[in-house]
Amino acid sequence: MSPSQTVVVGTGPVTEDDVVAVARHGASVVLATSAREAIGRARAVVDDLAAGPTPAYGVSTGFGALATRHIAPELRDRLQRSLVRSHAAGSGPEVEREVVRALMLLRLSTLATGRTGVRPATAQLLADLLAHGITPVVHEHGSLGCSGDLAPLAHCALALIGEGPVRDASGALTDASTALAAAGLAPVELGPKEGLALINGTDGMLGMLVLALHDLRRLLRTADVAAAMSVEGLLGTDRVFAAELQALRPHPGQAASAANLVRLLAGSGVVASHRGPDCNRVQDAYSLRCAPQVHGAARDTVDHAALVAGRELASAIDNPVVVEDRVESNGNFHGAPVGYVLDFLAVVAADVASMSERRTDRFLDQARNHGLPPFLADDPGVDSGLMIAQYTQAAIVSELKRLAVPASVDSIPSSAMQEDHVSMGWSAARKLRTAVDGLTRVVAVEVLTAARGLELRAPLTPSPATGAVLRLLREAGVQGPGPDRHLAPEIETVVQLVADGAVVGAVEAVIGELQ
Repeated sequence: MSPSQTVVVGTGPVTEDDVVAVARHGASVVLATSAREAIGRARAVVDDLAAGPTPAYGVSTGFGALATRHIAPELRDRLQRSLVRSHAAGSGPEVEREVVRALMLLRLSTLATGRTGVRPATAQLLADLLAHGITPVVHEHGSLGCSGDLAPLAHCALALIGEGPVRDASGALTDASTALAAAGLAPVELGPKEGLALINGTDGMLGMLVLALHDLRRLLRTADVAAAMSVEGLLGTDRVFAAELQALRPHPGQAASAANLVRLLAGSGVVASHRGPDCNRVQDAYSLRCAPQVHGAARDTVDHAALVAGRELASAIDNPVVVEDRVESNGNFHGAPVGYVLDFLAVVAADVASMSERRTDRFLDQARNHGLPPFLADDPGVDSGLMIAQYTQAAIVSELKRLAVPASVDSIPSSAMQEDHVSMGWSAARKLRTAVDGLTRVVAVEVLTAARGLELRAPLTPSPATGAVLRLLREAGVQGPGPDRHLAPEIETVVQLVADGAVVGAVEAVIGELQ
């Protein structure tokens, strides 16, 4: 989706495609008329409560451990401003623009349900910020993943009242007041409950989960391509991927991955060269033979995480929430459901990368690569070939294993023990983003290595699918076998080809869509 296209919020749950379009591709956002009407109805309930004598949390009381104080009417606007200002307490590096835009979109989605009690004008301004490409500066640290992603969301809410740093559509750093004025927008004066409604959600961790799911689906297809290239280049067999064998263990992800491998290896002259009775090899190593089992389990885990994300995208996360003619406290802001699957996916990234690195290492070991030169070097001893590319893989895999340690099992009590169990879902999401980047790089090194290994099998010919990847790399400037050269630029080129889907695209142009 291009910036000229628009996502309508408030006609139903936003989708993964909506999040990616707005967060990554700058799609504009509009608030549906029906959403504005629902927001208005909920606001009337809040206004009635604010005018009444009975204390209501978030409307006429303090927050967290200070909820026992009743706030006089003349102090309630200040209460909401103070909440946003005090909670915008993040620290550390600036969070990526795509994460902040995803967070803003998902907060708007909850506002559009008519369960939060904000005014229509407040929700509209949030939509306007997205439409004009104004992105508040949010910091790495500040969320415990409970009571929502408080500090990150507070930094976004701060921009709505014309305060704090933002980046404009060009990426330039400016202040919110200046950016709003340049876009023809005016800041809002927050009324009762509005500050709380703007900061009390799981939107940051959910946005990062949705973006990671989008990336991991592509990466797992790419991992199948890399595995096929390695099986082929290491003279492995494709017979173990047969559908009849996979059906004996009917995991859907395993079946899909194995089917991909069968199609990717179809027509390979390399595989055909050792298929006859003269072949004396009984079984391939696990990293070759068990690729569908590992990649498939990863796919099934992604599917489970997507199920959780879908439920969360259909949720209204706030506390308290407007229900009929009243406001009710609840615990739906707790990030446990999202935090758990974020941690599951970090395990997936580490394990798929670990298997990829093992296949790469086999190519470089003369004792296991079945006739290829050591380290795929042109003149071994004078040349080191791809020796240190595998070191880079190994360093990343080691980091991924550390990142696979779950964040969601940790909890640090906060707010004077009122908030005594937190999810750490934001932390789980941040480390998953690092893990997805690491997996991209590890798979890219395997593709680079397997491509060289396949070329060294000449005159044997690769399959049409893997041959398309070889052509893609050469057209992108990645050279074939030969004397040592500066390798880092070639690795980065392949990283980009993996990250933007070009590797999968080259294959699918030849054999059709992969599963």
